[in-house]
Amino acid sequence: MEMKKRITEELGGRKPTEVVELLLDSCVTADGELDGLSEDFSALEVLSLCNTGLKSLSKLPKLPKLKRLELSDNALSSGLDVLSDKCPALIYLNLSGNNIKDLSAIKGLHKLASLQSLDLEEDEEDEESWREKVFELLPQICFLNGFDQDHNQAPDDDDDDEAGPHDDDDDDDDEDDEDQGSEDEEEVGLSYLMKEGIQDEEDDGDYVEEDDEEEEGDEDALRGEKRKRDAEEEDDDDE
Repeated sequence: MEMKKRITEELGGRKPTEVVELLLDSCVTADGELDGLSEDFSALEVLSLCNTGLKSLSKLPKLPKLKRLELSDNALSSGLDVLSDKCPALIYLNLSGNNIKDLSAIKGLHKLASLQSLDLEEDEEDEESWREKVFELLPQICFLNGFDQDHNQAPDDDDDDEAGPHDDDDDDDDEDDEDQGSEDEEEVGLSYLMKEGIQDEEDDGDYVEEDDEEEEGDEDALRGEKRKRDAEEEDDDDE
């Protein structure tokens, strides 16, 4: 599919100023030149042009917000200097699978102050020396072909999302809080029941004590009546 037609399909009725990501992989360029891409795509942050037969970037429009540019598997060999002017905010650039044989072709990329990661076809015969030269030419980059100068692998793009596994930990904490709350409620409930039981026993004791007092009162009354009868009988005997 021609690039211009592909761009129209990718828009899907949107305005170019509303597009943040544009994927044009494997579409056909016009004589190795960009076709249909204009400065109207001012909000574009990701542009992928892999395997399009691209030979030149001369018609690349100015894309001030572009952060990621995929140019792998094309026929680029030079003319990369325009990127510093056209895409000043570029952070990641993929040039692997092109015809860049001389490192002088990438020298102009040192003006891309925000560039952190670069993918480039390696010199397999002298890989270590080649890497050192690239880092010397582009001191601003942190990662070359996915590794830093100490051969430490670059973090995945998803690492930031995982930083928060966090959700699972939060869920566990919530479950622990719920379990702790249930235990506390259970303890409170048991304490309440025990307290009620003690109160009931005390109430029962008071009730028993009242019964005992009533019985003692009855006994005293009986003894009083008996003493009264005995006294009356003694009076009768005296008479």
